[in-house]
Amino acid sequence: MSDARTTVSGAPASADERPRRGLVDRVLANRQIVLLALLVILCVGISIGSSSFYSVDNIVSILRQSAMVLIVATGMTLLLITGEVDLSVGASMAFTGAVAMAAMNNTDSLMLGILAGLAFGGAVGLFNGFVVTVLRVNSLIATIASLMILQGGVFVFTREAVQNHHQLHAFPGIGAGFVLGLPIPVVIAAVTFIVAWITLAKTTYGRRLFAVGGNPSAARLSGLRANRLKISAFVITGLLVGVTGLVLASLMNAGQPTAGRGFELIVVASVILGGTSLFGGQGTLVGTLLGVLILKVIDNGIIILGLNQDLQIVVPGVIIIIAVYLDQLRKKHHAT
Repeated sequence: MSDARTTVSGAPASADERPRRGLVDRVLANRQIVLLALLVILCVGISIGSSSFYSVDNIVSILRQSAMVLIVATGMTLLLITGEVDLSVGASMAFTGAVAMAAMNNTDSLMLGILAGLAFGGAVGLFNGFVVTVLRVNSLIATIASLMILQGGVFVFTREAVQNHHQLHAFPGIGAGFVLGLPIPVVIAAVTFIVAWITLAKTTYGRRLFAVGGNPSAARLSGLRANRLKISAFVITGLLVGVTGLVLASLMNAGQPTAGRGFELIVVASVILGGTSLFGGQGTLVGTLLGVLILKVIDNGIIILGLNQDLQIVVPGVIIIIAVYLDQLRKKHHAT
């Protein structure tokens, strides 16, 4: 009996193809280890080029920037697991900050400003979920449309002016303050990450998200309400965008209509790099965390090494292409 491996068509796999497949399989199976190794290599390499990389101020800056991306990337991981995506998160984040600042300007209430920002973010997520599940518009197209609506809408809402007239001295502390020596955004991100990890790994809701993304038809036949699950993932992502919008507005102490431009690319690149499949049904929050750290360390390295800062836009694009290619390889190898 022959033990030769065969291709999908039934023909024997070539001697060159077998080891190549084995190598790809090993890389994909140990993706988190590869990402961790890459992160370490980046940190060592950048620190050799600039001794300021390991300064306390620089580390705090990396952590704070990573935290804002991770909060939204956590929601995006849940959403991609269901087989959907939200490209409106950057524009929604800017609008959220403007809404929160407007509420604080008009009420002099920090709590009402926070609630207004979160409500707006959640409403955008609900709207996107409705368009995708009820109107049956592809999530890529639907959320690009939302991005355009939000980008134009925030300028109409703010009359193209920066919102920063309130006298609430506690608000800037949300983004710039510390708790037990840790930046507040890092604490928020850590709590968000832990809750989401427990939800995915330990709850029925998490298992249902994977089921809906992995095989939507089978999920419906088994009685799962796929549309409700997808809408809930959109709303969760929207609420987390609201949180990040508040943090960003706090750091700037202003609601800026242009804030968050390109943020969606960083988020999607981080999640895909971390191993969450664009095809749904597979994802890992630990991988997302590593993806976020890698991208923000690269961003930081570009700055402190004095490189062209336009590379901060180029790198996520390259990473998205590579990560999607690896995802396609994974899907192809699992099918054979």
